[in-house]
Amino acid sequence: MTADGVTPADPQTVEIDVVILDEETLVRFDSMKHELGIFMDGVLRYLGDHPDLRIGGKQIVHSYKSRLKDREHLRSKLARKRAEGRPVAPDDLFRRVTDLAGVRIIHLFQEHFSQIDRLIRGKVVAGDWVLDERATAYTWDPEAADYFGAFDLSVVQKPTSYTSVHYLLRPRADSPLCCEVQVRTLFEEIWGEVDHQINYPVPTKSLACGEQIKVLSKLVGAGSRLLDSLHRVHQSSISEETAPR
Repeated sequence: MTADGVTPADPQTVEIDVVILDEETLVRFDSMKHELGIFMDGVLRYLGDHPDLRIGGKQIVHSYKSRLKDREHLRSKLARKRAEGRPVAPDDLFRRVTDLAGVRIIHLFQEHFSQIDRLIRGKVVAGDWVLDERATAYTWDPEAADYFGAFDLSVVQKPTSYTSVHYLLRPRADSPLCCEVQVRTLFEEIWGEVDHQINYPVPTKSLACGEQIKVLSKLVGAGSRLLDSLHRVHQSSISEETAPR
């Protein structure tokens, strides 16, 4: 007992309580995993091959994929949040952790983002999906920040060089189901995969790796702009060839 009459908690008891709480949270996840997967698959199928995302007979989506968070990865995330002083209880899991189901839409040209954004918002306007919060564009690049600023997006410039647009979708406002949709270019996907291998969830302690990841992000930004320039030149040349003479 301390001087103020409070008996300190037994560390072993606290640890056991934490393990029990996390297991209850994981069981809650297990109970909704099937429904999460169904909602996620519907989002993926709608966006991945939608006919409105074809221009000139070509699909503007390069590729797409989805994933449900692995149980042990979720356990690790719960531990990280608790260490940060933000513990997650079973009853608030689906409000506090919004990336349990994820869809990624990858496109070649940045200028095609507008069509993908319009398609997502069309579903929201129709009442089929609900945005859990305002969609967010993460970028380190001032030019990209200016581009995304023209859309109904919160633009966040991240020091980590991460670049992607995130939408948190629910089938209705009070639903526990949430699917995080990430939209990014193929170049940004390459950077993200490299960073995920080296720098996530625990940041690399190697100064050289950290610096090279930043350099790679600059190359990715330049590459995306070059692709857009190539696309515009190509479209212009097609217009000239097909113009009546």
